[in-house]
Amino acid sequence: MSEKTVMDDLPKRFREIFKRNSAVVARAPGRVNLIGEHTDYNEGFVLPAAIERATYMAAAPRKDRKVRLVAIDLNRETSFDLDAIGISQEEPWSNYIRGVAAGLVQAKYPVQGMDAVIHSEIPIASGLSSSAALEMAAIWAFRATGHFDIPSEQAARIGQRAEHEFVGTRTGLMDQLASALGQQDHALFIDCRDLKCQAVPIPKGATILIADTAASRELAFSAYNERRSQCETAAAAMGVPWLRDATIEKLEAAAMDEIVARRARHIIEENQRVNETVSALREGNLQRVGLLMDSSHVSMRDLYGISSRELDTMVELLRSQKGCCGARLTGAGFGGCAVALMKSDAVKAAIPVVAAAYESRTGLKPSLYPTRAAAGAGVLPVK
Repeated sequence: MSEKTVMDDLPKRFREIFKRNSAVVARAPGRVNLIGEHTDYNEGFVLPAAIERATYMAAAPRKDRKVRLVAIDLNRETSFDLDAIGISQEEPWSNYIRGVAAGLVQAKYPVQGMDAVIHSEIPIASGLSSSAALEMAAIWAFRATGHFDIPSEQAARIGQRAEHEFVGTRTGLMDQLASALGQQDHALFIDCRDLKCQAVPIPKGATILIADTAASRELAFSAYNERRSQCETAAAAMGVPWLRDATIEKLEAAAMDEIVARRARHIIEENQRVNETVSALREGNLQRVGLLMDSSHVSMRDLYGISSRELDTMVELLRSQKGCCGARLTGAGFGGCAVALMKSDAVKAAIPVVAAAYESRTGLKPSLYPTRAAAGAGVLPVK
């Protein structure tokens, strides 16, 4: 669905449901991580890009402290009071919005009650940060209806805290920062220690191709938290505050469990790959970028243990296509999406070939879609 179609349809749906006009439509994109997986919660480096698929929230302020939410894709609705925000067991999708509302209230922003209708183009649990997009869309809707401003970095931190406290996932900050700060036709080089961001141009003639494996990520929730704990254990064994501060020399000199050591090696080497990828993109060296993406996937498979048969199959098929510079899994792992950097003139021919071969080998029907790097969260005018 095009953004124009969304902007025609969503305010109309709002009027049908709430019997009044929406005041704003907030938009926040998903993200695809080109390289730098699981480094964000180790205060390392990441290189995501906001994508064209986004979450939209048509909203209007209320005169009371009530927030009413309708998720039209899920055919679900819920409400809560800004003065008594709790976790919902019945409508867990709403906890991302409840969490950011609680964070804004705690930070003393003048949050108003609002009615909102939500639509998302981002597949859930695919590794494209549908949760961060929902959080950022909600913050932009609250800021527009409440007539206040908030720095994007603080918005990202409030989104992160919502996932920690209202959802139970100990995420880093990459997803929220990418959704909030994305720039068109640029990846975002983020230092997760000080949150400094640099826009890195995607070379002309290159296209990002996202491949959704259609494989569930049932293990991702518990395994994500387990790996974060393993990283903390490894950092303590080396006497450093974060794996960002570790080196291969320190790793090899420290005593620790073999599995924990493998996790640490991935993080240390992945941080180096991110920096090398940034340099290669600035030089327009797509071949080098591709080799680094390939190496990252091998590391995630063999050292970090977050790949799967479906992801490995998809990455193999993408790499076999003419015009593919490199491919890797993207996101938390165990399912979800792979990403490839393709020469633009090769994308159209590659998609049906990869889709057919993948379905033949796995029995699953994938979704492949090219994307440009997109702009970050914002508010769109309602006609």
